[in-house]
Amino acid sequence: MEQYEPDRLTPAQLAAMRRGVRAGVPRGRGAFSRRSLLRAAGGGALAAGGLSTLAACGIPPAAGNAQAGSSEDHSAKEKRLNFSNWTEYMDLSEDKKSRPTLDAFRQRTGIKVKYTEDINDNVEFFGKIKPQLAAGQDTGRDLICVTDWLAARLIRFGWVQKLDPANLPHAYTNLSPQFRNPDWDPGRSYSYPWQGISTVIAYNAKATKGREVTSVQQLLEDPALKGRVGFLSEMRDTVGMTLLDSGKDPGDFTDDDFDGAIARLQKGVDSGQIRRFTGNDYTSDLESGDLAACLAWAGDVVQLAAGTPDVRFHIPDSGYVTSSDSLLVPNKARHKTNAEKLIDYYYEPQVAAELAAWINFVCPVDGVKAELAKIDKEAAENPLIVPDKAMAAKSRSFRSLTSKEEARYEAAFAKLTT
Repeated sequence: MEQYEPDRLTPAQLAAMRRGVRAGVPRGRGAFSRRSLLRAAGGGALAAGGLSTLAACGIPPAAGNAQAGSSEDHSAKEKRLNFSNWTEYMDLSEDKKSRPTLDAFRQRTGIKVKYTEDINDNVEFFGKIKPQLAAGQDTGRDLICVTDWLAARLIRFGWVQKLDPANLPHAYTNLSPQFRNPDWDPGRSYSYPWQGISTVIAYNAKATKGREVTSVQQLLEDPALKGRVGFLSEMRDTVGMTLLDSGKDPGDFTDDDFDGAIARLQKGVDSGQIRRFTGNDYTSDLESGDLAACLAWAGDVVQLAAGTPDVRFHIPDSGYVTSSDSLLVPNKARHKTNAEKLIDYYYEPQVAAELAAWINFVCPVDGVKAELAKIDKEAAENPLIVPDKAMAAKSRSFRSLTSKEEARYEAAFAKLTT
């Protein structure tokens, strides 16, 4: 297991944090504040609150081995579990007094879920749980939901428990192929995606005078779009989409490939083609037409298009970048089996459909479309919520980075965007 090592924030990583903080105000239940705030800071921000801070508090790092997470499971005797999640990431009744799918789980299993919306961004949440994890102590949580790069780090540090496939029959069977084998958790031994996050091209048809915008190349080179193009302030999304447009795989690229993508983006900046790099705040400009076209997150596009029919999207032929927010069981959790039962429950298509109808993210559950159609036919036909096979085949993930790569790539991206 990789040890949790202290690193200082580089100027590039500080710039990345500032980019995240400048991300706009969330927009309803589909807003992507959960990953637009500080996600770009990635490894650097984690390291900033890392081992050096723990040492100052007298808390030694946990041993990086499988036994570090072993603990007695009290699930059989204690019919409960504690679940930490992002805000606006669970279905809610019309009167806002109950959560229908969680209530149904309790009625079926007798397991009471203490559901807490205490994740506002990955870095902040990591700061809450790192002292206990590093000391080999119970965090008080049986199930957490974090974005893929943080999930990868927790797995590498040996701070989460390996899941028992015997408790996950629906999850194992129904997990969508596009989410099955991330390089940081092949075969999903430690994690299962809660929802997917896709990066696509969005455009305002009124602002483009009816012309479609279909590629990153068009964003970077079409003179009709000059000065009205936006790219995302998230390095993995913007560089990943540019790599794909260059014929490279963001899941398997070299330093030279990365540098080539940065050079293309720099040319767009220097020429005035790119207006700005944004977080969530591109939504208002796209809606008004101040941005004619941009890279966008699928959930935002679903929400925008519902109120502004001129807002449309396109999946480039070269592919698109997908990440995820994933469920994990922390070390020393008291109710591991109960947590696994809850994960498995949300992989039943009917339950997954109820959740998807409410939050409008990319559903990672295969077979959900028929069930979702019973609730919301429009959502079931929306490939930004339920990707069809052709769209799923175009999905690519940005590969895991070493600490050295993280620093180098963020430095280059910070220079580009600031």
